[in-house]
Amino acid sequence: MIKVLFVCHGNICRSTMAQSVMTHLLTQHHTADNFQIDSAATSREEIGNPPHYGTVNKLRQVGIPLVPHRARQMTKQDYTECDYLIGMDDANIRNMERIAGGDPEHKIHKLLEYAGSSRAIADPWYTGNFDVTYEDVLEGCEAFLRYLGL
Repeated sequence: MIKVLFVCHGNICRSTMAQSVMTHLLTQHHTADNFQIDSAATSREEIGNPPHYGTVNKLRQVGIPLVPHRARQMTKQDYTECDYLIGMDDANIRNMERIAGGDPEHKIHKLLEYAGSSRAIADPWYTGNFDVTYEDVLEGCEAFLRYLGL
C-alpha cells in the first residue's frame, strides 16, 4: 500500500482538490486499491471544516467525485506513516518539515516538482481562481502518476 498525503495551508482548497483528483485518476487506472490518499493542513485554522465550495464546484464541473473529507492538521506521525508528503507551495514545504522535524527520508516534495517545475499551486483562497488551481493540480497529479510508473 502506497500512502500519499497532500498538504496545503488550510486543507479545504488545494490539498482536498489534489486528494480527489488523485483518487479519481487512480480509479481510472484501476490501481486505487494499491494506494491510500489523504490530505491535511499545516495550520489549525480550518480543522473540521469541509472542502471549500469553490473546490466542490470545480470538481463537480469537471466530473470528479469529491472525496468525503474534513480538514485536519498534519502530524509528525503522518511523516512516519506516509511514503509521499506533497505540498502545494514553498511555505507548505517549510511548515511540513517543521511539523515532521525535518525530512531525513526525503519524502516531502512540492506537487509540481513531479512535472519538472518549481512553481507553486496558486492558492484559490486568495486568487479566487479555482480553474487555474485545478489545471495545476491535474498537471501535478498526472506527472506524479508518471513518476510512479502508472
